[in-house]
Amino acid sequence: MSTLVVVVVVVVVVVVVVVVEVVVVVVVVVVVVVVVVVVVVVVVVEVVVVVVVVVVVVVVVVVVVVVVVVVVVVVVVVAAVIVIVVVVVVVVVVVVVVVVVVVVVVVVVVVVVVVVVVVVVVVVVVVVVVVVVAVVVVVVVVVVVVVVVVVVVVVVVVVVVVVVVVVVVVVVVAVIVIVVVVVVVVEVVVVIVVVVVVVVVVVVVVVVVVVVVVVVVVVVVVVVVVVVVVVVVVVVVVVVVVVVVVVVVEVVVEVVVEVVVVVVVVVVVVVVVVVVVVVVVVVVVVVVVVVVVVNTIDYKNTYVLSTR
Repeated sequence: MSTLVVVVVVVVVVVVVVVVEVVVVVVVVVVVVVVVVVVVVVVVVEVVVVVVVVVVVVVVVVVVVVVVVVVVVVVVVVAAVIVIVVVVVVVVVVVVVVVVVVVVVVVVVVVVVVVVVVVVVVVVVVVVVVVVVAVVVVVVVVVVVVVVVVVVVVVVVVVVVVVVVVVVVVVVVAVIVIVVVVVVVVEVVVVIVVVVVVVVVVVVVVVVVVVVVVVVVVVVVVVVVVVVVVVVVVVVVVVVVVVVVVVVVEVVVEVVVEVVVVVVVVVVVVVVVVVVVVVVVVVVVVVVVVVVVVNTIDYKNTYVLSTR
């Protein structure tokens, strides 16, 4: 009877131990599965975060490159258009100035030639007329003298008057010629001075326009380059900050996950150890109790039988 009880107790204890071990194994498997799922989720999240960061960085870099290229192309085109316009304007101004100068010179030369010809013709005509008149008068006077000697004095007077008139006419014509020549020379000098002043003014205006346009183009190019550099620096700083934040978040998440995994594993191990220790202690206690009880019963039975 005592042996049967011991066997039953041992069997029960063994069954309990097996059940406890099975439960512990199931719990460990579940914990391991949960830990694996958590790790897989964390890895997937990290991969997704890295992919997103890479995509964002690539997009930002592409956008920055496109913006820089567009800005540079626009600046180059604008500068080229401005330079072309300035060159065309300068060429047109130079051509106009040259044409004006040539026209003015031709007009002045023509005017001078016409004035000189007119003056010469007038002088020749006047001289011819005066000479003809003088000859006619002298002939008439001679005829009159031949015919009428009495009027000699009158003839002399007339000749003197004619001579005086001729001299006066010659002097007047000479004065007119001198005045006309002086006026023509003054006009030529004035025209030359005006042409020189116009040319100087046009050259100064063209130089000022070219300098202003070049300064404006340089200022525009410098401003555009500074803006592009500032935009690129800001974008790079933003990208670096985003990448650093993402990396820090990823590291923090990974550390937290690893800490949680370690804690879970430690807790599971501690629980398993405690359960095993408890089970072993319970088994030992039960076995000891059963053995003591059975031995006590056997001792009593043996004692009773021996006294009988």
